[in-house]
Formats: sequence, structure tokens, C-alpha cells
Amino acid sequence: MAFKLAHNGKELDDKEVERNEALKGIMRWVRLHPYNISQKVQVVVEHFRENVSPLLNGRGKAMVVVGSRIEAVRWRLAIDKYTKEQNYKIGTLVAFSGEVNDSQSGADPFSETSKTMNPNLKGQGICEAFDTDDYQILLVANKFQTGFDQPLLCGLYVDKRLAGITAVQTLSRLNRSHPGKDTTYVVDFINDPDEILTAFKAYYETAELANVTDPHLVYDLRMKLDAAGFYDEFEVNRVVEVEFNPKAKQSDLAGALEPIVSRILNHYKAAQEKLKAANAKEDSKTSEDAKNEMSALILFKHDMGAFQRMYAFLSQIFDYGNTAIEKRFIFYKRLIPLLEFGREREGLDLSKVMLTHHNLKAEGKRTLALADGEYPKLTPMEGAGSGQVQEKEKAYLAEIIAKVNDLFEGKLSDDDQLIYVNNVIKGKLLESKTLVQQAANNTKQQFANSPDLSNELMNAIMDALAAHSTMSKQALESEKVRSGLRDILLGPAQLYEALRERSEGLGIR
Repeated sequence: MAFKLAHNGKELDDKEVERNEALKGIMRWVRLHPYNISQKVQVVVEHFRENVSPLLNGRGKAMVVVGSRIEAVRWRLAIDKYTKEQNYKIGTLVAFSGEVNDSQSGADPFSETSKTMNPNLKGQGICEAFDTDDYQILLVANKFQTGFDQPLLCGLYVDKRLAGITAVQTLSRLNRSHPGKDTTYVVDFINDPDEILTAFKAYYETAELANVTDPHLVYDLRMKLDAAGFYDEFEVNRVVEVEFNPKAKQSDLAGALEPIVSRILNHYKAAQEKLKAANAKEDSKTSEDAKNEMSALILFKHDMGAFQRMYAFLSQIFDYGNTAIEKRFIFYKRLIPLLEFGREREGLDLSKVMLTHHNLKAEGKRTLALADGEYPKLTPMEGAGSGQVQEKEKAYLAEIIAKVNDLFEGKLSDDDQLIYVNNVIKGKLLESKTLVQQAANNTKQQFANSPDLSNELMNAIMDALAAHSTMSKQALESEKVRSGLRDILLGPAQLYEALRERSEGLGIR
């Protein structure tokens, strides 16, 4: 995948932000961009129809793995839209836990049982329904990547970062045998093939530890966490009792956790205010003390996560016979998600960042040979709670965007489709008083059928001819290209919505 980003407003050049948070925010914004998803959906569906569906006498199935629940919702809607437009008979299911709120996709929360997600389950479970001939593609977010047994699965499309045992478990969904199954496909939008190969080599044929894991690390980390003084034994027991009480309500759990969460978050907020005041007074000692307090709280959360991972692994090997250890595992499991230290911090404003270039390109096929070379050994767990919180590197937003652009290869010019549609053609159409008036007084369907839209589109293409000759010439010579431009403008480019906003701004009713 290749893309470029640009930002509006010079004032953003002077806004200092935390590099890691900014990178995460920008990358999430790009991943959720409608054009990004629609491009990938087209690749997945067409590859599935051509390569996967014909396998096993036309019964071949595929799984699409995405990075988050909100991505699953948007992918599901995009796949449904694309297959309907192409008149493809492809049954699709989506699997994710809980509910997802996404105002861009709909006003109501989305779940597996929502009408727009899995409308025809008829009481069946996801696995049971996918086993029938009614469904060919299963879209998942943090579900069915392990333990899922579907012999007809011949294709895997990955749009999520995978590493270590997770990579092995996810890709191993394809290794279930079935008569006549001798071909499988993996199409990966994100991961580096060499990193996937390294992950498989660590677990292929033999998995060897480089050293011994000390079972007493769990006790050491428990002592460190208890000594931090952010909770007491009574509070731990209270949460565990609610957890195991079948008659308990969600409000009971919230009541048990609220005092601890408030105590920790208030402590963090106080340290933030202390830091802010110290910086204003240029008091370096107080500033350093405040930073240390904040770091201690962040490290405390990280240590709880380390305890979770360590206990989950070691308890399968060693019988601790200690209820206090297991109680903390349950307690930390409920506490960690509530400690969102980021919400005391001003968020990164991405409203002025726009996607100007985006292009998917095939990186080619790779055969990952497991039989050759050295096998990396698995690193044992050691040094319980020995992590340190490093001061996050600061960067200017403009620099961060430049770095993100450098992450991806691909020669891109101003003739790339997205900037041509989103900036040039759409920009010219937004200047049309006729279209502004029609968008204000008609539904989107009525607007799409307006002959004025076709006429104004032709005018915009001709106006853009000098600056974007290559694409404009193709558009003038091909009705298919012009039709495609209309679809993009009315779809991911959101021309109608932008015209409606413009009409409201101009007071047109």
C-alpha cells in the first residue's frame, strides 16, 4: 500500500505532539478512510472470485482479518455495497465481540446480530452458518484467529499486524485438510514476509527456549504491584467476589472498581497539573518530580499487563496453588482497560489532515521456505516488572506526516486518482451553484440521477484538462471512466454530503 498525506493550516506546523500517539492516530485515520477500505475490498472480492471460490469444486471459502471492530463494521458495509453493485452472489459474515458505535456508518450501535451485519443468521452461530453453502467470506476482528476449524477455508486476507505466535495461529487456519485441497492463498496488505517467516521458524517442527523461565517471577511482580499502594486486599477481594457472583450486575462491578480507578486517574491528573504549573514557573526539579509520578503510574499499568501475560503462560505449566495470585489476575483484567491515562491529555486533532494520494500495489508473490536456515529460539520471560517508561520523543506534526509518507514505497504523482477526484474534480463541482441547489433540495438518489450532474462533471473534467491531461483525456474518451468517477464522487468522495454542507453554509433551502 502506498499513500501520501497533507495537512491544511500552517498553524499545525508549530504544534508539538507526541510522536507515537500522532503516528497511531494518523495510521488509524488512514486505515478507516473510505477510499482505503473500498480499494482493499475490491482487491479481496475480485481475488476471491478468480482464485479461491473455484477451489474444492466451487466451495472454497475465505477469511478476512482486520485490525479492529470498527474496521470490521466498515469492511462489512463496503463488501456488501461492492458485491451488490457488481451483482455478485457472495455470502458474507462478520464476527466481532460486543457493540461498536460508529456514527459514520449508522446511528445505532453495531453487533454481530445487527440487521446490517449478519441479517440472515436465523438463530445460527457464526461457525455453524459459515459451514453452510450460503456463506463464502468470513470477516473477523480479534475472533476465530485461533482454534477455528473450517476445512473449506482456502483463502486468507490479512489487514492486521501479526507477529510471533499470533501470526502462526492466524495463518494456520488454512492448514485444515479436505479431500482435493492442495492450494491455499494468503493476500497480506500489511505484514513483512520476512517477519512472518521468522515467526513460523520459531515454532516450526521444534520450538526451543533459549533459557529457562523462572516460575517465581509471578510472585516477584505481585509484590512489586502490591507495594505500589494503589489498591488493598479488600478491594481486590471485592472485585473478585462480584466477578464470581452469578447474580451480580454490571453496576456492582463498576462500584467495586470505581474507587481504585478514580484514585489512580486523579493521581495522574494531579501530576499533570503539577507538571504544567512547574513548566510555567520554569521549576525544573518540581517538573522532574511530576514526570516521575506520571511515569510510575504508566509503569504500574504496564506491570499489570506483564503479570497478566506471565500468569496466563506459566499457570499452564506450574500449579501455583495460590488463590491470591489468581485473584490478582482477575482483578488486573478488569482494572487495566479502565486506566486510560490518555484521556487526561489533549488529543491529537486530525481534522485538518486529508488523504491526498493513495494507491494499492501488488508486492508480488513470496514463497516462505521453512526448511532452510537457523531457527530462532524463543526468549524466556525474565526480569519481572523491569521496564522503564522513556520520555516520549516529540515531533512536529508536519514532520510526522512526512515520516509516514516515507514508510511506504511507490511512485506517486498528482495524476493519482484520489487527488484528481477528491481535490480537482470535487473541488470544481463544489463551485457549481446548480449542484449546490439540487443537493439542498433533493435526496441523494434523486441527486445521483440528475442530468445536471453529468453535465457539470464533463465541464469539470474539461477544466482540469490542462493541469491533469493524462487522466482528463482518459475520462473524456471513456464513458466507463466517467461513470466510475461519478460512483467515486457519490461514494467515498462524499460529493453530495459536501454540497449539502455548502448549501447550509450559503443559507440555501
